Amino acid sequence: MSDSWWEMRIFCDSFQEESIYWRLETWGSRGTATEVKGKNCLIRAYIPEAEAQLSKFKEIDRALHLDAVELELDPPEILWKLIEEEDWASSWKQYWEPTEIGDRFLIYPGWLSVPKNLERSILLLDPGAAFGTGTHPTTQLCIESLEMRLGFSQTNKDVLVDVGCGSGILSVAALLLGAKHVYSLDVDPLAVSSAAENRGLNSINPEKMTIIEGTLEDLTELKQQKVDGIICNILAEPIVEMIPQFNAIANANTWGVLSGILLDKAKRVADALESNGWIVATLWKRGEWCCLNIRRADKPIAKNQKSI
Repeated sequence: MSDSWWEMRIFCDSFQEESIYWRLETWGSRGTATEVKGKNCLIRAYIPEAEAQLSKFKEIDRALHLDAVELELDPPEILWKLIEEEDWASSWKQYWEPTEIGDRFLIYPGWLSVPKNLERSILLLDPGAAFGTGTHPTTQLCIESLEMRLGFSQTNKDVLVDVGCGSGILSVAALLLGAKHVYSLDVDPLAVSSAAENRGLNSINPEKMTIIEGTLEDLTELKQQKVDGIICNILAEPIVEMIPQFNAIANANTWGVLSGILLDKAKRVADALESNGWIVATLWKRGEWCCLNIRRADKPIAKNQKSI
């Protein structure tokens, strides 16, 4: 690892957040932290010093400016600061506080002492460089959807797959809600490591949360066993590409919770679902983001029938 890191602070309209995260991934960002206040957003991203020379700064500035123009938004303001490795590992933590989600959960930083006699169920989390702290609207929508679907029933027999698990927050939440087993997938080795750490923080039995570095195509085991639920909180484009693979692991009653989707892209995702035999049962939204709760269609939907 590099001894020093560039901390990039991006002040932008929250509507540009999704495209910025996609850009950061392509530029080799090793971690992010986000603060949202109304329509304004502050994104902190961390890139190794050796991978971010002057030419890269100019490339990033230009790309984010053009993205904003295309979205008809004011261009973001970008500030750079060089920090030491030990500071990068913990600098974002000072901005993150316990977060209440839904009716039951309190997402609590894993490095803080937990107070006693709290009314909510504690989900301990140390996301490291992985996405998923519970502060983003899409993560909250997913957890609230899981609450509605699973309840806190310890007799639940659902086997789930969490695609793009990131920090593992949704996998852990599902298991705390009573799911029988969760397969947690991510292509990023940092996310796989983070999910394993958070599994341990919450005393989850490894036999109930199987963490895999890979994609749905790597889960040949599930093509035989099938799953009862699919969780996917990434972005609209990769979800659309992935939908045809859902049927290979789904049974007749499989349900799904899909998020990371901007409202203006919901119809495209819904159309892809319908053409592959799925129904959008409900659409929940928060700000510019939405979460689709889906289920298998009993019969093909007529072309002129709309679910949204």
